[in-house]
Amino acid sequence: MNIHQSGGLFQHQGKDVYLFTLKNKAGIEITISNLGGIIRNFNVPVKGGKNIDIVLGFDKMEHYLEEEYVKNQAYLGAMIGRYANRIANGSFEIDGQMIRVSQNIPPHQLHGGIKGFNEKVWKIEKIEELPNPKISLSYLSKDGEEGFPGNLDVRVNFVLTEKNELIIETQAFTDKPTAINLTHHGYFNLNGAGSIGDHLITIPAAFYLAQDIDYVTTGEQLNVEGTAYDFRREKRANQNWEDKEGYDQSFVIDKVYDTWGLAASAYSESSGIKLEVFTDEPTVHFYTGKYLNVKNGKAGKTYAAFTGFCFETQHHTNAVNIPRFPNTILRPGEVYKHTTSYCISTGDAHKGVH
Repeated sequence: MNIHQSGGLFQHQGKDVYLFTLKNKAGIEITISNLGGIIRNFNVPVKGGKNIDIVLGFDKMEHYLEEEYVKNQAYLGAMIGRYANRIANGSFEIDGQMIRVSQNIPPHQLHGGIKGFNEKVWKIEKIEELPNPKISLSYLSKDGEEGFPGNLDVRVNFVLTEKNELIIETQAFTDKPTAINLTHHGYFNLNGAGSIGDHLITIPAAFYLAQDIDYVTTGEQLNVEGTAYDFRREKRANQNWEDKEGYDQSFVIDKVYDTWGLAASAYSESSGIKLEVFTDEPTVHFYTGKYLNVKNGKAGKTYAAFTGFCFETQHHTNAVNIPRFPNTILRPGEVYKHTTSYCISTGDAHKGVH
């Protein structure tokens, strides 16, 4: 069998929480929960018969709901919604009507509000073994949840292929005009532990989005040329970062809007693991975990600043308040749809390290 479902682990919100392990012939094993669509494990076999788990998380799913962890807003490995990143002042207009949403980092909203999609128990729609192991989840975000209008029906597929790709396919439908910008918030460490400062990063983006002091996107797009944000040629994550800041920035991917292409890549010389992220989304948010402060992680690890990084594919952050940015309003009869893949290669597959 190339997919395995656990028994019910516990109940949350009156619903059973499960784990699903997807496997392929290359030995990659990915464990996903219907709690928050969380990717708990992403095990990659490397030379010497070892396996490296390249995502941050907890050994027990209950830890993802502990008060101290939730308060720290780490979102380890979870689905983010209804709206990724920050909505300025927790408000926006739709058709001339002012919408006010919850403000979990006052005065702004971050990653969907006080209780976002990361804390919800998703419905198990389908489990498939062929042609590739696949788990399909859904969540109905009811009208008014966190202040957002409309009943939003969200569907997510997680598929592991024999090409060592984890594909995440997302769809959503609404019965009222609403704002939506979903992403997945996996934290990666291609060494399994320690600092990610030595990871070699590529982001094919000539522009990044300007932010104010609260990390809220202002609407200005800045050229990466001659700045610390230029990752068009591979370089170490820590080569130009500010020591206490790292990166928490959205990049506009060098491709035609709504087309498929490379968003970012990371490579560890130590483990030999390379991660490539492909998407049809227009931006990728590169976060190096400045605010990580998570205790009792896997095997008792503490996740501190710069022990994990995120490549969050999405529409432009705060686009709902910036008319010249691509539209993030979904209307009845329309389909919100995007796909992102995380592709793994190991050993000699990496070229051009410098």
